[in-house]
Amino acid sequence: MKPKTLGELRTSGYQSRSVKDEMRTNLIKKLRNGEKLFRGIVGYDETVIPQLINAVLSKHNIILLGTRGQAKSRIIRQLTELLDEEIPIIVGSEINDNPFHPLSAYGKQQVEVHGDETKIDWVNREFRFVEKLATPDVTIADIIGDVDPIKAAKGGHLLSDELTIHFGLLPRANRGIFAINELPDLAGKIQVGLFNIMQEGDVQIKGYPVRLPLDVLLVFSANPEDYTARGKIITPLKDRIGSEISTHYPKEIGLGVEITKQEAWTIRDNFDGFTVEIPEFIAETVEQIAFEARDDQRIDKRSGVSQRFPITVTEAMVSNAERRTLITNEEEIVPRISDIYSSLPAMTGKMELEYEGEQIGANKLARDLIKKACGVIFEGFFLGIDFAPTIRWFDEGNKLLLSDTASADECVMLLETIPELIESTLVPLEFTRKDRAKLVSACEFVLEGLYAQNKISRNEEGGYEAVTKTKRDRRGLIYDDLTDLDSYN
Repeated sequence: MKPKTLGELRTSGYQSRSVKDEMRTNLIKKLRNGEKLFRGIVGYDETVIPQLINAVLSKHNIILLGTRGQAKSRIIRQLTELLDEEIPIIVGSEINDNPFHPLSAYGKQQVEVHGDETKIDWVNREFRFVEKLATPDVTIADIIGDVDPIKAAKGGHLLSDELTIHFGLLPRANRGIFAINELPDLAGKIQVGLFNIMQEGDVQIKGYPVRLPLDVLLVFSANPEDYTARGKIITPLKDRIGSEISTHYPKEIGLGVEITKQEAWTIRDNFDGFTVEIPEFIAETVEQIAFEARDDQRIDKRSGVSQRFPITVTEAMVSNAERRTLITNEEEIVPRISDIYSSLPAMTGKMELEYEGEQIGANKLARDLIKKACGVIFEGFFLGIDFAPTIRWFDEGNKLLLSDTASADECVMLLETIPELIESTLVPLEFTRKDRAKLVSACEFVLEGLYAQNKISRNEEGGYEAVTKTKRDRRGLIYDDLTDLDSYN
């Protein structure tokens, strides 16, 4: 039986700790037991996570700096796993008053009146986390609190009495974690209020000084200051944040693929018998598009290209392949390059364009990124393999259009007309002609790779054909390809 009164709590031998001591102790236990920390966070094992561990061990307040889609919010929410399962509070306390050391006037009054008979309750750790998105309209009353005239009238208190205060989010996070996302968006005077709480443990509400030595871990997130024109972190507040930890996007394609596989909704359960298989070269191509976008000068680097980019593209790509499967009555959902092109709506909204990018247009730019990405991944799979007979077939005036709604059998029939394409495609891959859906996906990937190398051309309808002599003689091939797509605007 858990203690229900202050007297029972004393008898039980319960020892209260500050929230930072509590998190430090629990972290040490997890490290000694070899437990996995920050589950689902990929690519930070050698960078961000060791820094987070050091910050908690140092009992620091923390700020995570990074552009969008770098798992900052997920990391912050998982910090609650370092809290105790539950802690005792005085029943009715708005700010989780410690029964041994009450902070609020209400808590002190309860202990003074009832002594060891003061009733206590137990709060689970998930209720000890308070999160707020900073916006310019957030007020001191939202964060710290305000005088409540109704409380004053009902209780017969003066407005200056602490019992008339309606506490804000920060006091309600007492003995827990208080997180503010996008800290620079918070007005300067609100940041000063946070600074006062951190430094002096007091604040003025409606001109009345209130002593609030809160026991709380403060965690913030923000884009790096020079990345935003919306606001900044005031220097005194920044100076009192113990650890500043920079997040980042995946540094390797494999890590990006792992994150996307973990987060994207690809298991479709609409109909019995459906299976979804995303070939490795398709998954890597989708991830490479994001890598290309992050390096492209036509895309705003201050905003970044979120990891949600490949996740949403993967979901849209699988949906287009699912649509094809429903039309053709096939049972295997295997995405193709044409499905990536069909996912343009999932790409364009994830990119903030610079002036040059705006002149080209998001759709044309996205198509160019797909082409570049395919070229990079194609070389990784098919370096050294000779596709000269395939290129010669197109040079002879032949064309090929693989509709994104055509069945695998129909596509294989068309692909078999191209000399040595299927045989050359299968050389580095781990499947055979019997895997017809994957074979079509691989062959279309090869054709897109040859297009990326400008050995064949891709027309406005998505069909492949020979590169014209005019294009062969030109320089600046990417620019020429973009100008060929005017009809897409």
